[in-house]
Amino acid sequence: MPDPDQISTHFARSEFACKCRCGFDTVDIGLLAVLETIRAHFDAPVMVMSGCRCASHNADRGGVEDSQHLIGRAADISVAGIEARLVQDYIDQAFPDSLGMGRYAIWTHIDSRKTWARW
Repeated sequence: MPDPDQISTHFARSEFACKCRCGFDTVDIGLLAVLETIRAHFDAPVMVMSGCRCASHNADRGGVEDSQHLIGRAADISVAGIEARLVQDYIDQAFPDSLGMGRYAIWTHIDSRKTWARW
């Protein structure tokens, strides 16, 4: 019997759930596709450190008011055994005209917004 929590080949809905345990766990299908592409490219697990955020949890984390996390379009990730800068460089190469990406020293913010954004 299939696992109802499994929403793509390598990801479960529970990985994206708001960390405050409010039950918010919406995930954009475009974001899932990008994460699957990243996983395939590096042939390594992608860990979702932060996915969906309710407004209260987003505020507690210092997130911006219009955060893509609030609508299930963002994830803060790391790739097992891969430096964050290599993940970020790959995203720039693979998705040069789309997506949002934030570069951080040990993790990467990725979102499936319809326009290009980098920070």
